[in-house]
Amino acid sequence: MSVQQLFPTDPSAAMVIREVVPGITTLSLPFKLAGRVKTGARTTIVRLQTGSLAIFSPVPITPDVRAKVSSLGAVRYIIAPNREHHLNLTAWAQEYPSAEIIGPEGLPEKRESNPATKGLTFSHVFTTAEKHSMTISAEFDAEFAYEYVHSHRNGELVFLHKPTRTLIQADLLYNLPATEQFSKSGEDATSGFLTMTVGGILNTKMDSAWQKRTLWYGAAAKDRAGFTESIKRIQEWDYDRIIPCHGDVIETGGKDVLHRVMDWFLVGKNLASRYNAREAGQF
Repeated sequence: MSVQQLFPTDPSAAMVIREVVPGITTLSLPFKLAGRVKTGARTTIVRLQTGSLAIFSPVPITPDVRAKVSSLGAVRYIIAPNREHHLNLTAWAQEYPSAEIIGPEGLPEKRESNPATKGLTFSHVFTTAEKHSMTISAEFDAEFAYEYVHSHRNGELVFLHKPTRTLIQADLLYNLPATEQFSKSGEDATSGFLTMTVGGILNTKMDSAWQKRTLWYGAAAKDRAGFTESIKRIQEWDYDRIIPCHGDVIETGGKDVLHRVMDWFLVGKNLASRYNAREAGQF
């Protein structure tokens, strides 16, 4: 399936450009997983104190995007936060050729195997072996902490922007429905059987039981111990806001939300399940 089928035909008409907090701007627009499930897409732009821009999970470049980026500063970093969020990487790299491209292991090889995406040089590639010794640059490392969740099946890169206490991530946590992302599309973000089904699973409501199951039996199933280590490391960070690629921004209370979704890993599946059942009055 082509990128054009996943994103709107005219991204400009449906994109929401918003300053979430001084220094962070999001580009939110409709995106349909497999061309059918409304999960939304979002780029996060962080303006570093040096004036450099870091672009996370790039969406299509439009005239409005180009103008907004120009008004903010110079693009120095373009980040593909996992092996799936790279569809517009080439366009951004061509638009901003001096930018450093960042991604997880496996992504360069994946792109080189496809004639449509091959030829892009990565400046920094996170690997399992060197994840704890990885550095990007003095200006980037001064403002960001990062964790490579190598045990996630997509190879997730999670970033903390320390000055704004903002967690930036791709598929580690979904917060459906994608209300903001479909707000200018003329479509209901919750309509459609498949969207309602996936939205009932990948949300942060109540105890998020189905999202927990998706992580436990799916995304983290092959290495739950490694996944747990990464989540514990992330939960040591000081953050409040979470900006996901799919679904609405969690403006505050994000650390508690992530803990709730990840409690099978953080406190143990059986203990967490008993606690949640007790809280729900089931026994």
